[in-house]
Amino acid sequence: MALGDLMASRFSQSSVALSNHLDDFSSREDGDFGGHRRDSETASSSGGNAVGTTTTSMAYLPQTVVLCDLRHESFEACVPSGPAESGLVSKWRPKDRMKTGCVALVLCLNISVDPPDVIKISPCARMECWIDPFSMAAPKALETIGKTLHSQYERWQPRARYKLQLDPTVDEVKKLCNACRKYAKSERVLFHYNGHGVPKPTANGEIWLFNKSYTQYIPLPVSDLDSWLKTPSIYVFDCSAAGNIVNAFIERQDWNSSGSSGSSLKDCILLAACEAHETLPQSFEFPADVFTSCLTTPIKMALRWFCSRSLLRDTLDHSLIDKIPGRQNDRKTLLGELNWIFTAVTDTIAWNVLPHDLFQRLFRQDLLVASLFRNFLLAERIMRSANCSPISYPTLPPTHQHHMWDAWDMAAEICLSQLQSLVEEPNAEFQPSPFFSEQLTAFEVWLDHGSEQKKPPEQLPIVLQVLLSQCHRFRALVLLGRFLDMGPWAVDLALSVGIFPYVLKLLQTTAIELRQILVFIWTKILALDKSCQVDLVKDGGHIYFIRFLDSLDAYPEQRAMAAFVLAVIVDSHRRGQEACIKADLTHVCLKHLQLATPHEAQTEPLLLQWLCLCLGKLWEDFPEAQIIGLQADAPAICTPLLSEPQPEVRSSAVFALGTLLDVGSDSPRDGVGGDEDSDDDEKFKAEINIIKSLLNVVSDGSPLVRAEVAVALARFAFGHNKHLKSIAAACWKQSNSLLSSLPSFASIRSPSGGYTNPSQYMQHGSSIPTQIGPVMRIGSDSISVGRDGRVSTSSPLSVSGIMHGSPLSDDLSQHSDSGILVNDSSSNGIISYSRPRTLDGGIYSQCVSAMCTLAKDPSPRIASLGRQILAIIGIEQVVTRSLRFGGGSVRQGDAIPTPTPNLAGLARSSSWFDMNGGHLPLTFRTPPVSPPRQSYLPGMRRVCSLEFRPHLLNSPDSGLADPLLGSAGTSGTSERSLLPQSTIYNWSCGHFSRPLLTAADDNEEILTRREEREKIVLDRIAKCQHSSVSKLNNQIASWDTKFETGTRTALLQPFSPVVVAADENERIRVWNYEEASLLNSFDNHDFPDKGISKLCLVNELDDTLLLVASCDGNIRIWKDYSLKSKQKLVTAFSSIQGHRPGVRSVNAVVDWQQQSGYLYASGEISSIMLWDLDKEQLVNSIPTSSESSVSALSASQVHGGQLVAGFVDGSVRLYDVRTPEMLVCATRPHTQRVERVVGIGFQPGLDPAKIVSASQAGDIQFIDVRNHTDAYLTIDAHRGSLAALAIHRHAPIIASGSAKQLIKIFNLEGEQLGTIRYYHTFMAQKIGSVSCLAFHPYKVLLAAGAADALVSIYADENSQNR
Repeated sequence: MALGDLMASRFSQSSVALSNHLDDFSSREDGDFGGHRRDSETASSSGGNAVGTTTTSMAYLPQTVVLCDLRHESFEACVPSGPAESGLVSKWRPKDRMKTGCVALVLCLNISVDPPDVIKISPCARMECWIDPFSMAAPKALETIGKTLHSQYERWQPRARYKLQLDPTVDEVKKLCNACRKYAKSERVLFHYNGHGVPKPTANGEIWLFNKSYTQYIPLPVSDLDSWLKTPSIYVFDCSAAGNIVNAFIERQDWNSSGSSGSSLKDCILLAACEAHETLPQSFEFPADVFTSCLTTPIKMALRWFCSRSLLRDTLDHSLIDKIPGRQNDRKTLLGELNWIFTAVTDTIAWNVLPHDLFQRLFRQDLLVASLFRNFLLAERIMRSANCSPISYPTLPPTHQHHMWDAWDMAAEICLSQLQSLVEEPNAEFQPSPFFSEQLTAFEVWLDHGSEQKKPPEQLPIVLQVLLSQCHRFRALVLLGRFLDMGPWAVDLALSVGIFPYVLKLLQTTAIELRQILVFIWTKILALDKSCQVDLVKDGGHIYFIRFLDSLDAYPEQRAMAAFVLAVIVDSHRRGQEACIKADLTHVCLKHLQLATPHEAQTEPLLLQWLCLCLGKLWEDFPEAQIIGLQADAPAICTPLLSEPQPEVRSSAVFALGTLLDVGSDSPRDGVGGDEDSDDDEKFKAEINIIKSLLNVVSDGSPLVRAEVAVALARFAFGHNKHLKSIAAACWKQSNSLLSSLPSFASIRSPSGGYTNPSQYMQHGSSIPTQIGPVMRIGSDSISVGRDGRVSTSSPLSVSGIMHGSPLSDDLSQHSDSGILVNDSSSNGIISYSRPRTLDGGIYSQCVSAMCTLAKDPSPRIASLGRQILAIIGIEQVVTRSLRFGGGSVRQGDAIPTPTPNLAGLARSSSWFDMNGGHLPLTFRTPPVSPPRQSYLPGMRRVCSLEFRPHLLNSPDSGLADPLLGSAGTSGTSERSLLPQSTIYNWSCGHFSRPLLTAADDNEEILTRREEREKIVLDRIAKCQHSSVSKLNNQIASWDTKFETGTRTALLQPFSPVVVAADENERIRVWNYEEASLLNSFDNHDFPDKGISKLCLVNELDDTLLLVASCDGNIRIWKDYSLKSKQKLVTAFSSIQGHRPGVRSVNAVVDWQQQSGYLYASGEISSIMLWDLDKEQLVNSIPTSSESSVSALSASQVHGGQLVAGFVDGSVRLYDVRTPEMLVCATRPHTQRVERVVGIGFQPGLDPAKIVSASQAGDIQFIDVRNHTDAYLTIDAHRGSLAALAIHRHAPIIASGSAKQLIKIFNLEGEQLGTIRYYHTFMAQKIGSVSCLAFHPYKVLLAAGAADALVSIYADENSQNR
């Protein structure tokens, strides 16, 4: 199956088999495992109360699974790194390509005179270069042999210069060596020595030459030879006892390395025909120069040797081997194919046997050296059969028995069997060998069963060779793609075998069928090694990918890969950016983003994501490209993507928009007013529009998106530094009381901004326009000051709304120093700028406000980004003396660059200064503010050192107080390097390093476990529905949580005997009640403002996550929460944005609905926020249609989309988010005494219309919404002290708890089944004031938490709890 089809079939479905999301962002089909099932009402709800029915519906078992994508793995933990540029990765690149520039051939044959130390046998090997020296006159023979050797070498390296010396003297050889080195310069020189007519080399490594009159043999020490030829060099010694020379060279090398100067063996390669004690084979079946013949005419030598050993020896005439038709470099001929197979076999043997570095050096650095070493492997095979062992330096492991030689023999036999007919009939059709297709099949078998842990596939070098041939190319590429998909290790192996130049060259082909697979292969290569961007641009490869990206006939996932490749090409690579701008990449990307936006359903999110990232990388730090983007109206095209359902797409769009914000040049941005270009103003307007759209997603549900918003705001803060500093200072100054209420960020939004449709976002509160008091800085800023100290006025900057949570001080105006001059006498003080700019809607104040919101983000990573931005606009942190941890005190004004984790947050209260000890207040650079007044917050400690300093990036006193603000001055680049860096690109690159073609193996396990759990659940539900519950007063466990403030909320896990509890200070403890052991204990966050609202389990039938909702509406979701100190924050966001004016805290109430994947949140606001946790997005806000606030909220666990809310005024409303009007009905059941609704929920069973509501007054009302008039059943449970209500999900039972130390159990008919007053202890002590009750979802078990910090678990007396 072709990889393109394979990819298509994999990509087009995201089904059960692929629940690991082959592509994390694929839109999941309804009903699939891991997909969203919005229509989860599979059960009929027509029959009254379903408790009595015997069937149990699957509707109880939601199929939705959320927050288990790659982005949730480790957002907080680590900063991702993209493709590497160097280090381990680029090892595959040959260090430095080399060429052999000159070849010296020295033949000492002295034909017809045998040397004295050789006794020849008869008949004896005579052929030299396949010529019989005795077939002609000796001088002629010598000359012919020399020329033939020259032509044999020339086939391997035609461009080198060849110099020949026949029977030379020492002087001639010296002259030859010096001439060669002079000509070759720094290139390699090959020295070939044939010593068949002289004595063997001596034991101390001298070779023999002649005197002028040929009466004497003259020795030449190898050391002389080495000193003339220098390095780099390669020597071939074809003579008996050649090992002596190699040994002498190695000794010389050891001697040199021990300190003496002189030529080094470092880049010296030696090939010798035999060991020191061996003589060359004399057998008549071999030529005399068998070593040279193997090295220079390997095919002829290999076939002759093979013929003499195979069954063909009787039928095949040896002379035919010289007549093999074809050319060696034409693979479509018999000779060409044999040569090709031989190359593949020897390359494969070398790659599998040699160490990586040695393979690179000998087989990939120099073409001639590579050919000689391939042929040397043949020499070893043939000569060992004659008891002669060729040797080399560097030494190679033995290869003569490698099993790939069998494959060669078989291929040779198949080719030779055709030889007779091809020679006789020149026009006969040549049948190619099946060698390559068989080897590809072997590779395919390895792919089916291989892995990183197993031996790498032997056939990799053969796959490389196959890429040269058109007939096998497509199959080879598909298999190669499958191999590369196995992981970065596979890509590294393929690159080290030498695949890079081949796939680079293939980008010049126009073959349509290769496009998809080539894009895939390049995706895999660039996901590992970014440095290839240079080669691609040099060869014009980027054009190939731009064309592919622009073609609509490819699958969107594959076009996303092309966008990824282009993003890597332009990533921090100016040449790449310029080349892609020239090739019009901006318009191609924008065109496809525009095409995508209207048809949201079909668009592949991965493509949108990578189009945005590609644009962002193209614009990053490249002003020319940014201008082209702005001219093409890029912001208008990218902005709609900020409301896409996939967080990855949203954050990529934010990244792209952020790169269009100019961080300013080295010179200050606010130059001399007046001579600004009009296009600069255009750019300014565009930036303001971008910021407006980014402010809408500053409270996005996904940390991934908010992190990018923070990075973009930091760029804006850097470019518009002075304006923002003035606003920050003014906001700081202008409020008048520490405890005055502050509108939250939502009320500051400009009316034009907001969500795409108005109903999605309710405006809470009202914006309060104020004028800024005059603030000015003397010194580095050029603000003109009148004599009376007033700031001269030009452009008013109105702040539409008070900055969220600004530090307040009404006596600030009394303090002033040379740094800041504050004048209170003018009520409408104005700030003057040297470059006047009027801004509509007070965009700068909204920015400052957004920055503060980010600095107090529930995600630690984003909060730290937010603090970095505040530092850029001059608001710094000062570490206060940690009271809780007893650290030493810190002097006023000292700032600690890296705060310890326990100091890692800004206050999340309504004022920046409401800080607990051990937390970071913000400071401005002026005298200390009066200390904060007594705070309404519980457990407040006095703040130790607070300072207030409007701090300018380029002010002389910036010193080293803050790590973000290095030395000031004109070094714009160094300051710019301190800007927080975007991570979405690097994080997204990781997707392509992972396998894209195969599903993860752990799927089966997940499905099996899921099925088992479903069985257990259905069984338990049936038991619950039929249980005849009595008193429920059998206390099976009691746990002292050691919470100082008592247990605030608790829940029971469905499949393990575990209870999770939390206190008012958001300390969470996890306890196993069967083993009575504490499993884990951790703090939900480090902010001083504490208060827990609710705990919920997310994905309770799968890998459960713990959702922790704080009173301020912040949601944090943890995984691995029951493993000691292993808990990880999966995601965090603020579920409530903007509360009613005059209300200090939100008092959030939330509930989670697994069926729909929705989180509902409300509180002191006029609507119920509806978050989709799969999209991590606010998808709706339901108007509560009530003056009073929601005090209790419960989502149906059976019918997705239904929820019921109880209000402070005692009213109850039922909503269904699937209906257009959403409100189903409203009723006021609590009529006797109107007090807040404390607990509310749906009655057990499938009936969506029956509700139970409990009021603080103590009455519990049973309501059937189909009968609007009043409750059909009332229980007066506790007089005026009802504190908690729990309704079992399936059993007909409810429990209520009283502040007067009492728990009552009722059935659905209103009968009281039991009462719990005492703990089961020896003293039978009374239970504490009840603070929370929770039933087990599938068993009749009740967990009760009380103000005395004890959590007790009760079961029915006669029930089996195990």
